[in-house]
Amino acid sequence: MANDSLTRAHIVGAVLDPFASSVPLTVMYDGRPVFNGMELRSPSVSLKPRVDIGGDDFRVAYTLVMVDPDAPNPSNPTLREYLHWMVTDVPSSTNNSFG
Repeated sequence: MANDSLTRAHIVGAVLDPFASSVPLTVMYDGRPVFNGMELRSPSVSLKPRVDIGGDDFRVAYTLVMVDPDAPNPSNPTLREYLHWMVTDVPSSTNNSFG
């Protein structure tokens, strides 16, 4: 299952409800793909990411949310679910030309 790493990291259950992916999603910083469970450091994510959504129905829109589920660090998550940014009304079949 695509979200197994999120379950092992206690993201599914604590931050997210269980889910099944319905469209492919790729997030890349500086040309490098981001994977579930990957730790990201501030310098590597200082610029906006490239996001590709592989849907095919332009009537469908998504909300993309970047949160830190265990901020400031996993051993002391006092800021759990810290919101870094949110983008709403992202159309399906989006590539890097979208806003």
